[in-house]
Amino acid sequence: MEVTPPTVVWTRDGAEPEKRDVWSAMKRGFLGRCPRCGKGKLFRKFLKCDGHCPVCDLDFSPHRADDLPAYLVIVIVGHIVVPTALWIETDYSPPVWLQLAIYLPFTLFASLALLQPVKGAVIGLQWALRMHGFDENAPSDIPPV
Repeated sequence: MEVTPPTVVWTRDGAEPEKRDVWSAMKRGFLGRCPRCGKGKLFRKFLKCDGHCPVCDLDFSPHRADDLPAYLVIVIVGHIVVPTALWIETDYSPPVWLQLAIYLPFTLFASLALLQPVKGAVIGLQWALRMHGFDENAPSDIPPV
């Protein structure tokens, strides 16, 4: 009597998903590149995300990073400017007009300079964590957000 091994049925739950490194994806997004391959451009305009990667054809449309980067940039720049301003004020006490002439342009420039990199990093984070439709194997019964 010969025993046959049981038939193995492959399901999506049994398949191991592709490993996605969060830090690499965020770094690639911060540099304005595709979070998957790191070669294709992420943005077609200053803050407009391209439809897909021209190199690996990753679809960028599921991202939800339109409003969040502005808040993050304000927090990041605030954490740089405010302690610096307090340190300079307590140690050197320059005139108010000089402080305004330095801090206001620096804050404006830093905010604009960080908008695109922070948005790219957020898109990279969403791709690496399979958020908002970046999971190719998502169950079809879950509605999109």
